[in-house]
Amino acid sequence: MPTAQTPRQSRWWPLCVLVMLGLTGCGPEADIEGVSAWSGARLILGDGAVIENGVLMVRDGSIEAVGAEGSVDVPDGVQVVDATGKTIMPALINAHFHLASEREARTEQLLHLAYYGTAAAISLGLDEGDTGLLMRDEVIEGGARSQSAGRGITSPEPGRSEVPFWITSPTEAREAIRELATAEVDFVKIWVDSRDLRYTPLSEELYSEVIAAAHEADLRVTAHVFNLEDGKGLLNAGIDAFAHGIRDQDVDDEIVDMWRARTDVVLVPNLPATGLPSDVSWMSGTVPAATLAEMRTRQAEGPGLSAFFQIQARNLVRLHEAGVTIAFGTDGGSPWAVHQELEDMVQAGMDPGDVIVAATKNSADLLRLDDLGELRAGASADFIVLDASPLEDIRNTREIDSVVLRGEVVDRDAIGRRLLEQGG
Repeated sequence: MPTAQTPRQSRWWPLCVLVMLGLTGCGPEADIEGVSAWSGARLILGDGAVIENGVLMVRDGSIEAVGAEGSVDVPDGVQVVDATGKTIMPALINAHFHLASEREARTEQLLHLAYYGTAAAISLGLDEGDTGLLMRDEVIEGGARSQSAGRGITSPEPGRSEVPFWITSPTEAREAIRELATAEVDFVKIWVDSRDLRYTPLSEELYSEVIAAAHEADLRVTAHVFNLEDGKGLLNAGIDAFAHGIRDQDVDDEIVDMWRARTDVVLVPNLPATGLPSDVSWMSGTVPAATLAEMRTRQAEGPGLSAFFQIQARNLVRLHEAGVTIAFGTDGGSPWAVHQELEDMVQAGMDPGDVIVAATKNSADLLRLDDLGELRAGASADFIVLDASPLEDIRNTREIDSVVLRGEVVDRDAIGRRLLEQGG
């Protein structure tokens, strides 16, 4: 299996090449080598701002300038890509994902993530061994970046994954944090959930000890949570982020006020399925037809939105309107799920522009990926070129013409062919 990819020429690239040859003559001068300007597209910057008819100039894998047509000085001879009618937005950041613990499978996932426009993902708490930690420093050509929380922390859950630390005492809590600090994980993941009353969840004493020890080691903690009361306890204990929203009931005034007092705490809502049938044909570039047919069969065809989705949708909108910082994640390991989650967040009641901010800048900020999540000078040139605007219909994030990572066009055709040959 290859670990490096050759950048793809998009379906409109040949025309651009002709234009560029007409502009550049026999070849670029030394000071414009590695420079290109994407011109004429709508630019969604990631921070909520939009530039119509913009110019995005890239040099050596980074964004050099962004602005309206005429405001960016494009030197003579620079390769100009005519992106008229397209929309360009930052590549997505998945702040709750699970990557394989084996190198080959993990590499394949990172390429698959890139195919669907994800620039980076953090694997939260189920990484076995040190492969995930080692691969954080590697650049997979044509692939997304990755972070790792290593092994998460939970109470004993016989019959479930034995990868996380199973702790039953404050001493074990601190021992787990010492190991994670030595590994320099990007986040600490904890689970606070009875799993439908099958297990005794982490007590307030234990998760408070984990959070305190993590903060002493300069680590942050994100929590899998289900119940409202556990959410309040975690906020009191100093949690840094939630990997899920509250799911058992509507949030009340008390937790809203608590969250307002902790403006640094980020919510990654990770919504459940809506309960409505949805189109899956847009996944056909990497998912075999037989698998798509199975997915259609499994879809619940209820008369409306599921009650489970509605609770979390109401909670998301209320917290968003209260000023809580919303980020973005999908859980699981399906690279295409980012586009379903974007749609679900809009279905919940968020504005498409706010959802894009959550999935780009806010998630990059949460993961401290300072050069991702925005189209701005100095950022890595990681962006998606779309055939239509997601501000008009969030499902247009699926209308991908090209994905560019670190200034190089991802070879989506090659990735798709290989995945289909492997069975998805």
